[in-house]
Amino acid sequence: MKTKTFLPVLALIATLSLFSCKDAAQKDMPENSEKKEMAILSEEETTTAYGYTIGDEANDFNLKNVDGSMVSLSDYPNAKGFIVIFTCNTCPFAMASEDRIVALDQEFKEKGYPVMAINPNNPEVQPDDTFDKMQQKADEAGFTFPYLFDESQTVHAKYGATKTPNVYLLQKEDGKNIVKYIGAIDDNVRNADAVNERFLANAVNELLAGKEVTTKETKAIGCSVKQ
Repeated sequence: MKTKTFLPVLALIATLSLFSCKDAAQKDMPENSEKKEMAILSEEETTTAYGYTIGDEANDFNLKNVDGSMVSLSDYPNAKGFIVIFTCNTCPFAMASEDRIVALDQEFKEKGYPVMAINPNNPEVQPDDTFDKMQQKADEAGFTFPYLFDESQTVHAKYGATKTPNVYLLQKEDGKNIVKYIGAIDDNVRNADAVNERFLANAVNELLAGKEVTTKETKAIGCSVKQ
């Protein structure tokens, strides 16, 4: 009788242990390990608790560039708009995007949409995101655009950026910088060679053609901003 009673108890314990291990493994998986790398957001998902949304006016900022100068959007009176990208030194997704960000600047700067890269990370939390190391990164990666330090961590909060990289495409309208696109650079942050759809570039080209942006929001996949 004892043996018959004991065996079901063992089976129950084994089953509970299996589910516990499965739950733990799921929690340990990277937050960006979705089966589908990138998806256009549904109408419900586009509503955020804070930060800019499509059609909002983005306020100007005044941030320190890696060359020591202070940079604002108002320093570019002839720009038609801006490609604002929140990125950093350390995130693997941001690092995988560096060449693409340089290419975007080269493609669109002369057409009126220069890149403004902003590092939102707190170096006290992520020591490899100090201003000195930003300078090293800009030099080593051949950045052709301002790489700005959001030292107070207020700019990324106003925008609502939570990932690196996270893109905000702005267009000048009546002297205001209006948000036209929010999200990812393209549909494969991990592998530039596997990109099928260039969300950001498509949006800029539509604005240049005088059209409305078709895909206004996508899901930015990257590392969480370190606060």
